[in-house]
Amino acid sequence: MSRIGNIGGRLYRGEVSFDFVGRKKLWYTISGAILVIAIAALLIFRLNFSVEFKGGVVYQFRAPAATTAQVTSTVTSAGGGANPLVQKVAGNSKWQVQIPVPTGKNALATQYKIQNALAARFNLPRNAVSLQSVGATWGSQILGKALQALIAFLIVIVLYLSVAFEWRMATAALVALAHDIVITVGIYALLRFQVSPASVIGLLTILGYSLYDTVVVFDKVRENTAGLLATRRTRYSQAANLALNQTLVRSINTSLIALLPVAAILAISIFLLGNGELKDLSLVLFVGMLSGTYSSICIATPVLADLKERQPEYRQLAKQIAQRATSVKRQARVPVGGSGAAASDAEVDTADEVADQADDAEETEGSQPASVAAGRPAGAAAGSRGPRQQPRRSSASQRRPSGKKKRR
Repeated sequence: MSRIGNIGGRLYRGEVSFDFVGRKKLWYTISGAILVIAIAALLIFRLNFSVEFKGGVVYQFRAPAATTAQVTSTVTSAGGGANPLVQKVAGNSKWQVQIPVPTGKNALATQYKIQNALAARFNLPRNAVSLQSVGATWGSQILGKALQALIAFLIVIVLYLSVAFEWRMATAALVALAHDIVITVGIYALLRFQVSPASVIGLLTILGYSLYDTVVVFDKVRENTAGLLATRRTRYSQAANLALNQTLVRSINTSLIALLPVAAILAISIFLLGNGELKDLSLVLFVGMLSGTYSSICIATPVLADLKERQPEYRQLAKQIAQRATSVKRQARVPVGGSGAAASDAEVDTADEVADQADDAEETEGSQPASVAAGRPAGAAAGSRGPRQQPRRSSASQRRPSGKKKRR
């Protein structure tokens, strides 16, 4: 078996374990810092919407020898405004210029004037400069439909998770989902990536991917915690962390297999094809998949454990397990046979079994103290087990004077 397969088996059996749930404060701090940066980027820079959303006029033409300064000055002098968006696409051989839709009586004439100016400046036929005009009304409709699709998606997911699992799992999944959305959108705002319809499609895709990974982990958590209150040997956080470790290799392998082709498409679209729909789609998929993998491991399950351990029954379970562990540690420190040596492993195990029996007796006898149920005096300390000193009792004949018998 390979090393990765061996590690996966050891993780599944609990021989090796990474304490993801126990380090929840670390994950919350990292995610909080990233979310603060993402929200600040959204408020300061805002999203850079493409022409499909905000409307505008787009010119495309092929001129490998042209420079950004030449294209910008040509468009500005022809009436395209002071700040046209000029960028190279399709392997740095094709230019794309975006300007706001001209207004006024000569709006259409201005569009054609810019087209003619670009053709004349770079010695191109007029029909070699393509012109596409998109109204702002159509773009706002596209944005509204995208928001409606997102809201409908979230409602359906909440209903499904609440029915299939429980509302606490649905809440934890939504927290992880919101985490992924804010981080992905914040990166777009911070790096000034353009938001196009392809970006919206990719965003909806990664939402499903993130939830898929989270649901697989939650299904294993539900399996591991099914009889937790009956056995009363493990806290909910410990059982959830075991489930997370058991699915860890599967999550990593799935994410790597999904990220490799997306990374290849992203590299080809950036270095060979330039800006375009393929880059927008692959970019949002890459960022969202990374964030989704992280959130399903480090955010969703710790949030679920926090919500569950707020319940009274799980709070009581955690308290009992902590008391049992304290009792065992005290018993391990008791000297054996007066020699001053610490208790052996077998004696520690015996003390643990006695503590378990005391817990069981406490559950069955109601208000009877565990010390009484275990056969100890009610006032005895829990960790003071050892040989009991009984007073020596003499017989009746020894207490009477010699030669005298008891009268009947």
